[in-house]
Amino acid sequence: MQTQNFLAILRRLRRNRIDFIVVGGVAGVLQGAPLTTFDLGVVHSRAPLNVDRLLAALDGLEAHYRTSPARRKKPDRSHLLSSGHQLLMTRMGPLDLLGTIGQRQSYENLIGNAIELKIGAGLEAYVLNLEKLIEVKEATAAEKDKIALPILRRTLREKSGK
Repeated sequence: MQTQNFLAILRRLRRNRIDFIVVGGVAGVLQGAPLTTFDLGVVHSRAPLNVDRLLAALDGLEAHYRTSPARRKKPDRSHLLSSGHQLLMTRMGPLDLLGTIGQRQSYENLIGNAIELKIGAGLEAYVLNLEKLIEVKEATAAEKDKIALPILRRTLREKSGK
């Protein structure tokens, strides 16, 4: 049975000085949305030095692709430099590393829409703000995103007092 310890994953990423933004359901939860989510999604900077640090962090997390757990195939540098999605399992739970989200928006495109949040003792991370998270989920229009959108919109209204 795989445990989910998203804070431990985030701590490892921060300890390795990875540039990333928390996105998806966890970003909504961290901003007060009453959602249930089963994986941690982050958009990472694809700058070569950041990717090298990310590979080291993934090694420490024993990360491998979820699609073929028996093979335990690990991501390599070329995977993390791409704009694609790397759906991984770590010893701390599922981690989705995303080169881009929505309409091919990268870390550099999204950082202006991220807020730095304290999310645990001694842990701060950039999280995609609710407005942009909603925009991205509207553009994606996957079934799970359609279900989350009303909750995210209500949370945004409550936070903004409207």
